[in-house]
Amino acid sequence: MRTHKCGELNTQQLGETVSICGWVHRRRDHGGVIFIDLRDRAGLVQVVIDPDMADTFATAESVRSEYVLQITGLVRHRPEGTVNANMHSGAIEILAKDIVVLNESETPPFPVESEIEVNEELRLRYRYIDLRRTVMQEKMKVRRDVTRVLRNFLDDNEFFEIETPYLTKATPEGARDYIVPSRTHENSFFALPQSPQLYKQMLMVAGMDRYYQVVRCFRDEDLRADRQPEFTQLDIETSFMDENEIMHIMEEMIRQLFIKVIGVNLGDKFPRMTHQEAVSRYGVDRPDLRIPLELVDIAEDMKDVDFKVFSAPANDPKGRVVAMRVPNAGDLSRKDIDALTKYVSIYGARGLAYIKVNDLAAGVEGLQSPIVKFAPAEVWDSVLAKTGAQNGDLIFFGADKASIVNEAMGALRVKLGHDLNLLQGDWKPVWVVDFPMFDWDEKANRYNAIHHPFTAPSCSVEELVANPGAALSRAYDLVLNGTEVGGGSIRINRSAMQQTVLEILGIGEDEAREKFGFLLDALKYGAPPHGGLAFGLDRLVMLMTGSTSIRDVIAFPKTQSAACPLVSAPAVVTDEQLKELGIRLIKPAGKEKAKHD
Repeated sequence: MRTHKCGELNTQQLGETVSICGWVHRRRDHGGVIFIDLRDRAGLVQVVIDPDMADTFATAESVRSEYVLQITGLVRHRPEGTVNANMHSGAIEILAKDIVVLNESETPPFPVESEIEVNEELRLRYRYIDLRRTVMQEKMKVRRDVTRVLRNFLDDNEFFEIETPYLTKATPEGARDYIVPSRTHENSFFALPQSPQLYKQMLMVAGMDRYYQVVRCFRDEDLRADRQPEFTQLDIETSFMDENEIMHIMEEMIRQLFIKVIGVNLGDKFPRMTHQEAVSRYGVDRPDLRIPLELVDIAEDMKDVDFKVFSAPANDPKGRVVAMRVPNAGDLSRKDIDALTKYVSIYGARGLAYIKVNDLAAGVEGLQSPIVKFAPAEVWDSVLAKTGAQNGDLIFFGADKASIVNEAMGALRVKLGHDLNLLQGDWKPVWVVDFPMFDWDEKANRYNAIHHPFTAPSCSVEELVANPGAALSRAYDLVLNGTEVGGGSIRINRSAMQQTVLEILGIGEDEAREKFGFLLDALKYGAPPHGGLAFGLDRLVMLMTGSTSIRDVIAFPKTQSAACPLVSAPAVVTDEQLKELGIRLIKPAGKEKAKHD
């Protein structure tokens, strides 16, 4: 139907008769001559329809925006002064000889190209229209390029692409599973995989050596801008490589990805930082290193002050007191600070103390804050020295349980970094290593795995049993601009260690055998040392395209309520389908009677 794509035409085709197909991007009638900008995935080209071609001109008069056309015509130079240097085809135009309307179009629910912000719900309901937009086409192209470069790199490094099942067994990975009833196995259910974790470990036991998969995963969890109930990850596993070797080859892959797709050099070697250092300096284990603000511990200075807001957490083993210097921010108004106080309250902070440094040489007299009076001058001298404060600076304080301080001050650091334009550089990758194996859940009175139950500790079984809370894991996360884009670990490859970890997590022998018997058995049959990681493909593309949400880089995403407006999913199923599956719906407490009872 076509000899060329619209956006590919240029002066090389001058004098040729070509046939193109696409959508009417814009139609203009200039004093008897009609111009149509025709659009396809490759771009735009200008078509001229002369009134001397009566039938063709009549057809051109009838077309409207988003009509689908086939146009045959002669490629010629644009008249002098009308060349569009911003278009690949901007030096030429097509003099139409014939126009065929392949399909008409109603007026779209929103303009395909518009500077006006379109409601996201509307965009998702008519996603096929939204995806026609140039910005969305470019994002889908980047996504295509990303997967191609990643696959090529892994193929060149002798990785096998192997598919793993979608219908599998529920495993504890920190989020709820999507459950699928089995018609053929009464009272039994499949689960959609949160990741192919156990299957890829089985592949290592099977001797596949190096595996990868661009795989769809599913998690039934609360959603944020960088999360979806179904998402895509690049899943990788290797045998006979330690964490340093894995990080080295993955770092090279990501470096090549950014160079080849968006022309960005991330540097020769990514820095590494321990989990403890990241949380201590930045409040989070995924620090944005473009932001030069840091948290400084001042608990020792505050232990003996009369100000209980500071002294109580300073003397609490689970508390933390920090200061964060914000250079040249002393001109922030009280209204600005009140807004920041409200912001940190989202993260559990009960207030936001501050000091404005007006005159460092004047000592306490040069400090402006309602809290200065609650501590002696030598305390503030120490705080100013530790933070490196200068005239015109603003110092914010966090004092509470360590978890609250870290979350609130870490979020404040990121907000101020962006709001005050403090970012240094465009891209700052970092490997975060030496994560704790477990964290303690006070409500459940038990340990939880920081990564997952199959991550290897960096200590022996005996040391792990003696002090689980102090154990470090052989895990590693790749963080880019404050976003975790990939995470993995060396896995447990011995049955005794795996059983020990499950026991620490409160999974007894019977439960372990029921849930993970196949894994425990496999580890007895010569399981090699192995490890791997998974990269969030959606997050990578989101960062590389400068998008603010992964929904903008997924062709058909779900909303924040995990619904699809395009096809109206999820939806009610028939009584016959439920009966066949052996399912009966019951009325949830406090709600109207369910449709199926």
